[in-house]
Amino acid sequence: MRRAVVGLVAGLTVAGGAPAAWAVARPPSSAGVPVTQVLAAPAGDVLLRPVMAPQPPADVLPPVTVRDAAPVAVPDPAPAPVALSVPGSGVAAAVDPVGVTGSGLMELPPDVGRVGWYRFGPAPGQPGSAVLAGHVDDAEQGLGPLAALRSVEPGQPVEVTDAAGGISRWRVVSRELVEKQALPLAALFARSGEPRLVLLTCGGPFRPELGSYRDNVVVVAVPA
Repeated sequence: MRRAVVGLVAGLTVAGGAPAAWAVARPPSSAGVPVTQVLAAPAGDVLLRPVMAPQPPADVLPPVTVRDAAPVAVPDPAPAPVALSVPGSGVAAAVDPVGVTGSGLMELPPDVGRVGWYRFGPAPGQPGSAVLAGHVDDAEQGLGPLAALRSVEPGQPVEVTDAAGGISRWRVVSRELVEKQALPLAALFARSGEPRLVLLTCGGPFRPELGSYRDNVVVVAVPA
């Protein structure tokens, strides 16, 4: 399994090297609860300094620990997401499982009409953050469906369909435009804590010299 922590979402770039007209008129850069507050790790996830246990007297033998030797059943993996929809926003796309590029960035489907699910992290509904991301636009393909993320509002519903036909329902609690270098990556890609759905695409001003946008649009949703 390949893991990348630094720069995972820095790879969310414009696929064609030119900004689209949608970037001219922008809605407010944030709505709802700040992303860092929504993704704040619960107290149980904080690592504490280990404390040495008191040692028994030298003439007292410690108790023998007994464990069940029966094999532990491994649960079946959760079905992969195959479709994403934000009713009323224009966001509707097929979802493909993706991994990490050789540069340590999150892979994205080359088709701007499709969204990638980070398969090394949780599936939607599992503990932690399930991350779905995609290109915002392309010089030849035009706008992708995730371009509409910049306008979603807290309270809007989100639906994710999985490979088994199940549908998980979510509610948007935060939308924020965050500079890529300032993304809280550890929280965005958390593998523990309450289930969350994180949707990512590019936003902010286009940087011609780099062929990418400066920021990411980050939308966080919680189970409805």
